[in-house]
Amino acid sequence: MDATVTTLASRARTSSRPSAADATAEYHVLLRRLSEASVEKHFQAFRDIPWDAPEFEVDPHDPRFVLGEVDEIGAHPWYQSLPLERQVAIGRYRYAQVAKVGLQFEQLLIAGVMNHLVWARNGNPEFRYAMHEVTEETHHIQMFQEGVNRLGADAAGAPAYFKLLFPLLSSAGAWWPALFFTGILAGEEPIDHLQKSIMRHGGSHPMVDRIMQIHIAEEARHISFAHEWLKHEVPTMGVVQRTAFAVLFPLTMRVLCDVIMVPSRRARRDMGIPRSVAREIWWGSEASGRLLREMFGDVRMLADELGIRGPVTKRLWRVLGIDGRPSRFRAEPARLSA
Repeated sequence: MDATVTTLASRARTSSRPSAADATAEYHVLLRRLSEASVEKHFQAFRDIPWDAPEFEVDPHDPRFVLGEVDEIGAHPWYQSLPLERQVAIGRYRYAQVAKVGLQFEQLLIAGVMNHLVWARNGNPEFRYAMHEVTEETHHIQMFQEGVNRLGADAAGAPAYFKLLFPLLSSAGAWWPALFFTGILAGEEPIDHLQKSIMRHGGSHPMVDRIMQIHIAEEARHISFAHEWLKHEVPTMGVVQRTAFAVLFPLTMRVLCDVIMVPSRRARRDMGIPRSVAREIWWGSEASGRLLREMFGDVRMLADELGIRGPVTKRLWRVLGIDGRPSRFRAEPARLSA
């Protein structure tokens, strides 16, 4: 009798799982919803931002550019001890630097998506949504660059090695799309976390706030697409590919997070950040280590859903400094996930 009950329970569990065809159908429904949302609500860089409005004018001495404690530079005692004028100058550069690196990541996304979509079959709803996303990303690039220009800080942008590797990284959209989408999430998740934290704590200058508002609103769709694409594709991997992906997933997250969050050597020099301070800010202190872990709550949730954060790979997450409790829901605020 026990064997019968066990067999029936096993059958019940199996029957409750959606078939591959059902999972694909649900995925396609989601893609159509995302596409419709992009049609109904989207932004244009030079229509939805009043660049020349008086309140958007950038005063290089405006104290609203002072970095708050939600920014890892703003939270450090070295920065807080500086004269107001220096804090403002560093703040303007910091906002410009994040925007510059952000737009370079968007350029990578577009290039990689094109490499991926060139193989798309007719009738594949991924093609339509991905093209909506690319359209939105072009406007993000334009608004980020316009913001950088108006901030008046000659931001260094991404490190030289990132620019040199750009062709190889974008080609991953064709030869290993799962790794490419992981890389995109590695760039999108940290900047999304930073921007939401800034807005939750009162924002900054009106121009910077408007750029962040638009980016947060549309990135929610882009991040959702990357999550769902991976949840749809990773289960189809073979054992060897899946094992390799489980190792490369946290490594990609950690490396590309630094490209977004850690200013390049030139940027640190431009802001006058001493090396000893930089080592504490990224990620040598207890507070900065906690921030690093907080940025990856959603990513840990995704990895658990994909089944790639097992007992062995969790050790790698811990070594990389990005382990911890997964989010209970997308975009869970850090104070609720503690």
